[in-house]
Amino acid sequence: MAEPLLAISDVRAGYGDAIVLDNVTLEIPDHGSLAVLGRNGVGKSTLFLTIMGYTNVSRGTIVWRGRDITRMAPHRRARVGIGWVAQEREIFPSLSVEENLTVASRPGRWDLKSVHDLFPRLAERKNSKGNQLSGGEQQMLAIARALMTNPALLLLDEPMEGLAPIIVEEVERAIRRMIKDEGTAIVLVEQHAEIALSLTQQAVLLERGRIVHRAPSAELMRDSATLNRYIGLSIEAPAA
Repeated sequence: MAEPLLAISDVRAGYGDAIVLDNVTLEIPDHGSLAVLGRNGVGKSTLFLTIMGYTNVSRGTIVWRGRDITRMAPHRRARVGIGWVAQEREIFPSLSVEENLTVASRPGRWDLKSVHDLFPRLAERKNSKGNQLSGGEQQMLAIARALMTNPALLLLDEPMEGLAPIIVEEVERAIRRMIKDEGTAIVLVEQHAEIALSLTQQAVLLERGRIVHRAPSAELMRDSATLNRYIGLSIEAPAA
C-alpha cells in the first residue's frame, strides 16, 4: 500500500490546557479528497489549525510524506506543501489582486495563467485592491493565492460560507476541477454537506472533537439517518 500523503494518528490537541480534539486518526492519500462534516463547534477548524501547527498537540503524531511534522513550525509546513484557506480568507487588503497572488508564489503547475483560467474574474480584477473585491471575489482570491504556493494538499475551511448561490456554483466548479482534473489532494470543511459529499471521495463526521463516523462520500450521501443524527441534515433519496 502506498504511503499516505498525510497521516494523523491518535491526536489530542487544543489551546493551552483546553482539549478540543481527542483520539483523531485519519489518512489522506496522494490525490485524495476528504469531507470533514459536523455541527458548529465540534472541532473542524481546530483540525485544520492542528494540521498547520497552530494548536497544542499533547498526544499523537502528524506525519507528512513519511516525516513527523508534529512539532514543525507553521511556516515550514506551508513550505513542504500544505496549503490552507482559512474561513477569514486573510487576503492583503492594500495589495492588488495580482500582488496578492504573486507575493507567496512558488514554482509549479499553478501560476497566474492557470489560476486566471480557474477564476477568470481574477484576471478581470487583477489591478483592484483586495479591499475593493466582493466577498465572492475575495474567496476566489484566497483559494487562488493558496494554489500559487503549489501545495500537494489544500485545506479548505468553509469556502462557500456567505456566498451568493451563483458564486457558490463557481467555487464548486473550481474545487471539482482541482480534485478531478488537477489531482490536488483536498480536505474540505463545509456546512453545505451535499456539496462537500458530491465533491469528495471520503468523509468523516466529527462530534465533540472525535471522529464518530467515516465512510465513502457517496455512501454517506445515501445515509440519511447518520447525517440527520450528527448534522441535522436529511437528504431525500433520488427518485427511482
